[in-house]
Amino acid sequence: MIEKLLKLHENAYAPYSNFPVSAIVVSKDGRQFEGVNVEDASYRAGACAERVAMFSALAAGVKKGEFKEIHVMVSSGKVGTPCFVCRQMILELFDLDAKVYCYSTKGEVEEFTVRQLCPYPFGSEDLI
Repeated sequence: MIEKLLKLHENAYAPYSNFPVSAIVVSKDGRQFEGVNVEDASYRAGACAERVAMFSALAAGVKKGEFKEIHVMVSSGKVGTPCFVCRQMILELFDLDAKVYCYSTKGEVEEFTVRQLCPYPFGSEDLI
């Protein structure tokens, strides 16, 4: 997975932050969906690699509960984790025990569960 993420890193569009991020979502049936971060001059209109990969999976027909794991690589040289906007979307689509693998470009990897990254979830039941 590290080699795929490194290669995918080259497709990130990060001219402002110079902080490429790549992500691969794996569905429970084994399909893989790729994403890279995409920036623009206003910053807010861009998208994180994790959400791009999840949206790609959704567009291909993957449903909530059919997401197995997500792999994320940041370019800082150390392991980084998804931002809180991405964590909210991960929480929405993945089971709480699903794996989130976070990589550095040096090959280091740390494994988390969704529950570990989102210890105080906000979900549909909170919209009452």
